[in-house]
Amino acid sequence: MSKVIVIVGPTAIGKTKISIELAKKFNMEIISGDSVAVYKKLDIGSAKPTIEERQGITHHLIDVLDPSEQYSVSDFQKKAREIIDKKKNIIICGGTGLYIQSVLFDYKFDALKRDDNIEQKYEHLSNDELFDYLLSLDKSIDTEKIHKNNRKRVLRAIEVYLDTNKSVHEITNKKEVYDAFIVYLNVSDREVLYQRINKRVDNMINDGLLDEVKELYDNKVFPNAIGYKELVPYFDREITLETAIEEIKKNSRHLAKRQMTWFKNQMDTNFYEVNLNDIDETINTIEKDIKEYLEK
Repeated sequence: MSKVIVIVGPTAIGKTKISIELAKKFNMEIISGDSVAVYKKLDIGSAKPTIEERQGITHHLIDVLDPSEQYSVSDFQKKAREIIDKKKNIIICGGTGLYIQSVLFDYKFDALKRDDNIEQKYEHLSNDELFDYLLSLDKSIDTEKIHKNNRKRVLRAIEVYLDTNKSVHEITNKKEVYDAFIVYLNVSDREVLYQRINKRVDNMINDGLLDEVKELYDNKVFPNAIGYKELVPYFDREITLETAIEEIKKNSRHLAKRQMTWFKNQMDTNFYEVNLNDIDETINTIEKDIKEYLEK
């Protein structure tokens, strides 16, 4: 069974920097486990590492699709496994938990086709009403794993049940496909992380996020991703720029919270408290543990 290093954690925790430093130390390549960075022209808003930041490390599944193309978890599973099986020395780095979990475990997606119109189909329902509808279909749903306000996951659970007459949890086989060492990065003080997120959004604005989204907007491309969808009402002259930026920050903080819940509850990880004032200290600790793992 191939060994794989996995770096996960909430947004803005430092996954990219840590994964690149570890890849340099262990002569590895990186698979981006991010559902947005896979798209071309979605650079600043996805916090995609620049060519300079990659420091010569090969990154896979970045800039491979046009923004108008569809990309699913089953697509990611297939492509990521092809890379792992061919390259061997791989780090998977990202915050899209289901994508990463689908690669590491025996998920079955062959019978599941995503309905591109499902959001429009149920847009008239509030989050509470939509969740009640899911519960009416699937009485076995684990409400601790799917929160009513995570609309995307609720919709997916409805879609899976209507397509297969099975709970979304039943399509997951916990049989491991790879021998994975999963590094979970966290900061105990959430306010510190939230401040870091707010600062990163400000930096994105200064780096040209408005121009990036405006180009997509002008070409009638509207990514349903944080950092992009919040600016559409601004360009439609429905809200102020200040309101749009605050929405990006708020949604990014909520994403971080959901990611922390996911990785704590869904994956067996090795926990590392990140020292944001001295990230090299964290890297050195992880490096030592990975070295021991690889030598076993």
